[in-house]
Amino acid sequence: MMNLSVIAAIAYGILAIVGGIMGYAQAKSKVSLIAGCGCGILLLISAILQTQGQTWGLLLATIITIVLMVAFVMRFIKTRKFMPAGLMLILGVPALGVMVSQLVS
Repeated sequence: MMNLSVIAAIAYGILAIVGGIMGYAQAKSKVSLIAGCGCGILLLISAILQTQGQTWGLLLATIITIVLMVAFVMRFIKTRKFMPAGLMLILGVPALGVMVSQLVS
């Protein structure tokens, strides 16, 4: 079943992967590449799990999104730069909101 939490996990997962690749391309940051692609792939896997009726897929997506949000808050505080931390925070808030609302319902 394709619900909002699946769409949120897919969208944020793709965004994390693209961000990781861009971080590597621009700054040669292997950490960005590994973290972005790793978290993005886990978010995509969680979306697949959700479509297969595995309720823990939503929990996995929520935990990964929270971890990413904390990391981007710390990065934004440190750098004060909108890209990429600010953008990932702005787009992560609604994704996390959808996931949490699905968890509690």
